[in-house]
Amino acid sequence: MHTSVTNPTKQTYVDLKSARVTEQLKIMKTIDDEGFCPFCPEHYSKSGLNPIIKQGKHWHIRKNRWPYKNTQAHFILIHNEHVEKLSEVSPQAAQEFFELVQWIEQEYQIVGGAVGIRFGDITKNGATVRHLHAHLVSAKITDRENPNYEPVRFRMG
Repeated sequence: MHTSVTNPTKQTYVDLKSARVTEQLKIMKTIDDEGFCPFCPEHYSKSGLNPIIKQGKHWHIRKNRWPYKNTQAHFILIHNEHVEKLSEVSPQAAQEFFELVQWIEQEYQIVGGAVGIRFGDITKNGATVRHLHAHLVSAKITDRENPNYEPVRFRMG
C-alpha cells in the first residue's frame, strides 16, 4: 500500500542546491514551497516529470527531464512508494529493479553505461529529491581518443 508524503509542517523533499538548470530550479522551488514529494504518485502531475515509460509493481521508469551533461541516454527508476533507504526495499522490489534495468538495456540497446542509486540524506548523496531512485546513464561519446570526449559525471554530496 502506498503511503502519501505531504507534511503540514512543510518537510523538505528537494535539495535546491542540486538543481542543474533554471527550469528545474523553478519547479523545485514550487515543490519546496508546497512541501510535497515530487516522486510520490499523487504529486506526479505537478512535479514536471517526463511520462512513465514502463510501470512495475515497485518501480517505474522515466527518461530524465534534465539529463546529465554528455549523456546519450538518461533514465530514472523511481520507487513507487515513498522510501528513502535501501534497507526499506523488499527483496521483491530489489529483483524487479534489476529486471527493469535489464529491460532498459535491451529495449534501448545500451551497450555500456552506469547505474547510480540515490538513497538516504540528500545533503550527502547529491540527489535533488529525497525519495529512493536510481539513474541509468549511457555516455554520448565513449571513445576517449575522440577530441570531443567528455565523461559523464555523477555528483555525490
